[in-house]
Amino acid sequence: MVEQDTIRLLRECDSGIKMGISAIDEVVDHVKGDGLRGILSDSRSESQRLQSDLQKVLADYHDDGKEPNPLVQGMSWVKTNFEMMVDGSDSKIAEMMMDGCNMGIKSLSRYMNQYKAADERSKDIAKRLISSEERLSADMRHYV
Repeated sequence: MVEQDTIRLLRECDSGIKMGISAIDEVVDHVKGDGLRGILSDSRSESQRLQSDLQKVLADYHDDGKEPNPLVQGMSWVKTNFEMMVDGSDSKIAEMMMDGCNMGIKSLSRYMNQYKAADERSKDIAKRLISSEERLSADMRHYV
């Protein structure tokens, strides 16, 4: 049960990190202010470091991780691009990033509760990812 929960939690973290990096990549070229662009760039770098740590743990379990659900990723892309056409302001970008962070925090918290038997390394990665999402959300408040 421990190994099964561990792998499931790690897969969900992997999928979440990939969604977060993809979301940043979708909007960063539309950002007008250097401050917001810097925060998003720093968050992307932090996510990439977490992803690297996560991949090492997944490799220990001989698992490749999990790609985000294509339907969810496609819907996110459509919503983001529609919102950017309607209002491409830095304020709108910050608002969308906050919404994404909040969804990520909620999902990861649910998975942490669902996979209680996961090992401490995977729980630590999930907690670090939640913390990263919370920081980014807090940083976005200055721009909405």
